Amino acid sequence: MSELTVWVGGAAGDGIASAGESFAKACSRSGYHVFAYNSYQSVIRGGHVCMHIRIGTQKVYTQGDELDYLIALNLDTFQRYGTRVVSGGAVFYNSDKFQAKPEQVGRGVQLIGVPVMELVGNQLMQNTALMGALMQVVGLDPSAIRELIQERFAKKGEAVITANLDAFDKGMAYAKGRFQSGSLRVGKGDGKRRPLAGGNPMVGFGALAAGCRFYSAYPMTPASSLLHWLVKYAAKTGLLVKQCEDEIAALNMAIGAGHVGVRAMTGTSGGGFALMTEAVGEAGMTETPVVIVEAQRGGPSTGLPTKTEQGDLFQMLGASEGEFPKAILAPRTLQECYTMTIEAFNLAEKYQCPVLIATDLYLAERLETFEGVDITDIPIERGELVTQPPANGYRRFLDTKSGVSPRALPGTRGAVFTAATDEHDEDGIVISDVFTNPAMRAKMMEKRMRKIGYLLKDLSPPQIDGPKDADLTLVGWGST
Repeated sequence: MSELTVWVGGAAGDGIASAGESFAKACSRSGYHVFAYNSYQSVIRGGHVCMHIRIGTQKVYTQGDELDYLIALNLDTFQRYGTRVVSGGAVFYNSDKFQAKPEQVGRGVQLIGVPVMELVGNQLMQNTALMGALMQVVGLDPSAIRELIQERFAKKGEAVITANLDAFDKGMAYAKGRFQSGSLRVGKGDGKRRPLAGGNPMVGFGALAAGCRFYSAYPMTPASSLLHWLVKYAAKTGLLVKQCEDEIAALNMAIGAGHVGVRAMTGTSGGGFALMTEAVGEAGMTETPVVIVEAQRGGPSTGLPTKTEQGDLFQMLGASEGEFPKAILAPRTLQECYTMTIEAFNLAEKYQCPVLIATDLYLAERLETFEGVDITDIPIERGELVTQPPANGYRRFLDTKSGVSPRALPGTRGAVFTAATDEHDEDGIVISDVFTNPAMRAKMMEKRMRKIGYLLKDLSPPQIDGPKDADLTLVGWGST
């Protein structure tokens, strides 16, 4: 076989994600291509969680539909998926919790019950013991799992590491000789250790590489893990991370940071972006660079917090009242999550406008092996940033050919201007209190909108596959 699919399921809090990620990482370090997807319910504790891991000797593009091997940490998982295991596969379960019967699964499916308490005396280590049994039956090299156990529990001390290694080894030993080796086996990996990551960490990595030094957000699935990832590396990189009281505050804080020259970003999902809408217009009117990550999920309203969907495109296009330049970048791959985030910061500063990065739960939260990204030559473009205003005076919103005005940061000597969300003239003086000034209004609108023509030249054209004169064209964007 060139591919193999393993599902690890149980209740929230059972360590499903850590067990699944450990297996996925072990395979990625053993020369396999990996694609993993975590399915979970919108509850804190007690809901069902299932990690789908697909490995292969060639590039794997989805988590797949077939199920070769199932690790069921509770009866609920077995009842949900036991009948889906294909012939030649196996179900690994904790026999202390329930007893599986042959008539409950398909023909040719092996039932492998592991008595966790008898083996290790601690139910908290059931996922580790069952993982050991899986590695024995499937015939995968256990050394990578042992390496990961040592890494994962390094901060908890030698006793915890030893206990988990013991549970893993006892799970392998219990399966050896008692159960047949699985007939569904994947070919040998090529030995190359591949990086394994998800879309949100790659967006975060791109933001740090681009020089982002301020991130503000209110937690909202599936953007929350981006907040968690950035917090993890904030101290090492000089990034200031602020968890705000709501999404309105999050974007306003990011705009404030961008106004004073800090590369700033915020992140949310559709419902949170709805709250940000007026502030998007604030960035447009004040011509302040800011990057907004919109990780989509099912809508409308609360919708489907833990399911993927791409239904927010028109919301992003029409965000805020009136017309002003904005850009939406929709990465397709993990590599593009990295490169497009860097591009988003460059475009935001070059054209002094909000730039959105449109991802979705499927891209943001999956785990996938990839061939890496180039971190040696990172382009940084800060646009029309001036440190010495012209002798004839500084106009923050000067009407230029491109529509992009020279941008001086607050505190620059001789560069005094008014920053307000009202319509204004070239100095920033608001015109809303003037009885009527349609000429200035038209001039400033045309100046801002002029940027779009230049912005389009900086964006990549659509990738077209197939004949140019096709009768039917299918359009995909982002993760699809």
